[in-house]
Amino acid sequence: MNMEPNSLIKASSPYLLQHAHNPVNWYEWGPEALEKAKQENKLILVSIGYSACHWCHVMERESFENHEVAKVMNRHFICVKVDREERPDIDQIYMLAIQLMTGSGGWPLNCLCLPDQRPIYGGTYFKKEDWINILENVAELWENEPDKAKQYADRLTDGIRNAEKIIPNVKKEAYSLEHLREIVAPWKPYFDLSEGGYNRAPKFPMPNNWQFMLRYSLLNGDDASHVATLLTLEKMALGGIYDQIGGGFARYSVDGNWHVPHFEKMLYDNGQLISLYAEAYQYSRMPLFKEVVEESIAWLAREMISAEGLFYSALDADSEGVEGKFYVWDQAEFEAICGEDYALMTAYYQLSEEGNWEEEQTNILLRKQTDEAFALEQGIALDDLKEKLSSVKTKLLIQRNKRVRPGLDDKCLTAWNAMAIKGLAESAGIFDRKEYYLMAKTAADFILSRLRTPEGGLFRNFKNGKATISGFLDDYAFFIEALIALYQSDFDEKWLNEARVLTEQVLWDFADAESPMFFYTPSGGEALIARKHEIMDNVIPASNSVMAQNLHTLGLLFDEERYLDQAAAMLVAVQPQIKTYGSAYSNWAIQLLNEIFGVNEIALAGADTEALKKEIDGHYIPNKIILSGTNSTLPLLKDKGSIETKIYICRNKVCQLPVATVDEALKLITK
Repeated sequence: MNMEPNSLIKASSPYLLQHAHNPVNWYEWGPEALEKAKQENKLILVSIGYSACHWCHVMERESFENHEVAKVMNRHFICVKVDREERPDIDQIYMLAIQLMTGSGGWPLNCLCLPDQRPIYGGTYFKKEDWINILENVAELWENEPDKAKQYADRLTDGIRNAEKIIPNVKKEAYSLEHLREIVAPWKPYFDLSEGGYNRAPKFPMPNNWQFMLRYSLLNGDDASHVATLLTLEKMALGGIYDQIGGGFARYSVDGNWHVPHFEKMLYDNGQLISLYAEAYQYSRMPLFKEVVEESIAWLAREMISAEGLFYSALDADSEGVEGKFYVWDQAEFEAICGEDYALMTAYYQLSEEGNWEEEQTNILLRKQTDEAFALEQGIALDDLKEKLSSVKTKLLIQRNKRVRPGLDDKCLTAWNAMAIKGLAESAGIFDRKEYYLMAKTAADFILSRLRTPEGGLFRNFKNGKATISGFLDDYAFFIEALIALYQSDFDEKWLNEARVLTEQVLWDFADAESPMFFYTPSGGEALIARKHEIMDNVIPASNSVMAQNLHTLGLLFDEERYLDQAAAMLVAVQPQIKTYGSAYSNWAIQLLNEIFGVNEIALAGADTEALKKEIDGHYIPNKIILSGTNSTLPLLKDKGSIETKIYICRNKVCQLPVATVDEALKLITK
């Protein structure tokens, strides 16, 4: 390996730092590299990945650490490495280019571009020999037929700029249950009703899909979506995709049974899954779901929290160069730890002598039954089983912590932190755990005080005491959503006032004059070859769908028609698309649910609102916002400061007479 570092040695991203000693003369994306390409009339090679990406590591080992390959790259190209998590704006554009060229995309993503950044060729993972051939062929094209290369670039760039254009739309009819049914009916055949999730492999958690289904099943009384959702959450929690002794979920399972995970753990998955399991517990009261939330939050607190109280981005799949090595067990080590409970625990965690994974004699801990079902089958009291499990889990965790740990991506991202803050704030109420709220508050306070730009906007990243990248739409959207969740946890209006300030910033900086949607990048940001909208919900909901819901909620709380009108215009523009591919528009579908069933605005007034809030948190009301406080400036709370404790239920600008008990309030909600 070349010991002379390239210019990535100055980067903040752990992913870029991994490449700092490659023989490739890598640059970070920035003025130095882009100017150099123009001055020398050289093609730009944009190579994009992230620190927990397995095939990114493989391509680095095979090609980027190889002197022969590096020689070709350095001779013909200005080579730029990008961490997609720090710069999703760049990733978005070149990912779209690769999808237009090849029909699919993924990481590592490698795009060859003209000196003006416009793409002409690319793909994902390439074997060493293929990579060399492609580099030489494209370099030859640029040298001998530059006009041909420019024609490619013209066509591709047009495609990138025009893809996914959402045009304003006019609402022709009132939304109805029929609009929901036409979304859900074509979606249901994809459910795997034996193993949960969708009937395909690999299997991804897709938290927002199941959040929609959970809410739809309750509000519309739909049995199939109810069964499919709770089955999915149960199977995931019992599977190898869930860290059975340490808490937290891996990125996905490679099989159709949630058995073998791709072992990296991402903050964005776990932040959303904490929210989802807390909500599902509120709905079903399944002890397993509570356990998942408690263990996952314990994992965040133990392994993912920075000195400032922010959350790190990810844990790698590999340790000591082997995928999953940190998490798996051979039978002898497991037996030594379990002692007299070895046989019981072997049955509980589905271990075998030959191993339950293709790696020889290696076991992934997973379960086939809930604790209740297992205790019954084994003829053991549930309390005894719980006691034994607690003891064994503690010992296994202590032993595991002696191993070489997987790599930690220790940058902190605003959008991903926001998902964790929201999950913690919601769980604090549902499980009555003050410490969860304090974790959420600490992180949010830090972002509000230390991750603000001089203009009052948000920074995206934080590492080693520094924030360097201005926020994108997802940073604003998810953080505003987290602030709304914090307000509903402690009723401190400072969170809502900050949310409103940031919303005004979004309306000012991200607006598109030709569409109700917001651009992903701010108007004053770096000029890339296109400004895109993020519309489709994926593993992470689209920033536009989150922003639409924020506008709707804040519009109700502040009685702000501008916000409500913008949220409505966004939903109307995208609504015709939702039925074409429900799972890719699930967060928009949640907004449609709220439009059809209405949002219950629950205002608590009087002296003893804390007890009322606790009681309400014991009930599952997904389409609600809850507010409380004396001397409030919020329209719904004005003039409601009575000594007597009262609950007001309002919906669609109509308020019911106040009631004194939660039971009476629930009757008004279910009408």
